[in-house]
Amino acid sequence: MGGLIRPKFSQIDAWGLTHRGMVREDNQDHFFVGALARGVTVDATSIDEQGRSVLHAERLASLAMVADGVGGRRGGEEAARTAVQELISRVSESFHDAEHDQSEDPEAFSRLLHDAALACHESLLQKAERAGGERKFSTTLTLFLGLWPEAYLLQVGDSRCYILRDGELTQITRDQTLAQVLVDQGSLTQTVANKSRWADVLSSSIGGDEAAPVVTRVTRDWGNVVLLCSDGLTKHVSDEQIKSRLSSMSDARSSCELLVQDALDDGGTDNVTVIVGRAMRSDGL
Repeated sequence: MGGLIRPKFSQIDAWGLTHRGMVREDNQDHFFVGALARGVTVDATSIDEQGRSVLHAERLASLAMVADGVGGRRGGEEAARTAVQELISRVSESFHDAEHDQSEDPEAFSRLLHDAALACHESLLQKAERAGGERKFSTTLTLFLGLWPEAYLLQVGDSRCYILRDGELTQITRDQTLAQVLVDQGSLTQTVANKSRWADVLSSSIGGDEAAPVVTRVTRDWGNVVLLCSDGLTKHVSDEQIKSRLSSMSDARSSCELLVQDALDDGGTDNVTVIVGRAMRSDGL
């Protein structure tokens, strides 16, 4: 496994990209790619370069998320934007407490993400109430909190997370849609469900009728590729094509560009958002 030494900033290759697609008039997807850190940054100092290394910020965790607004112009874009902003704030505010508690409470980070999602859900419900019910503010949310060597995935809705590990692509998240419910009940096959009208009906969303956050813990290692995406990608790009793109990737940015273009070339009927990231060993390590 990857060991306990966290990747440095220079060892992370990550990028995100969003596009409104070929049909929609606006883009209601939002995303974030960044990191949580501890330490200081240097604007200017008389300390030489060698001594300055002690001042550099320590990278603690990766943080990435995709939110796909629901409900057309009734507030989907605002809901997605609010969810991303609130989750960044809540995770960063509570991260150090969870890190401190984790040794005695293995569920500390899972509870942090679960509670943060429900708090955001309540916030969007209150926003809708203040609007007098004229607008609905709801969104999907898929969030990746990458510690080392573990990571936590928060899922609400049907945006997805995949991991490419040892040449095998695995969908980590499970779509929260009525189609998936029917598959689980044995009423539909997965192939039929994917093309049914129920595939676009969410059974859970932030700010919707019901929010059922699911947090999954996974193990990371050097070279594993993580993909977060809205359903604007998976409506048009098969898992086989995703695997091919990630297996042959040169860098995260070009992989995002290629995957988004694949969705557009197939019709681009929805907003499409893609985040790709991996930890790469430095030369000689």
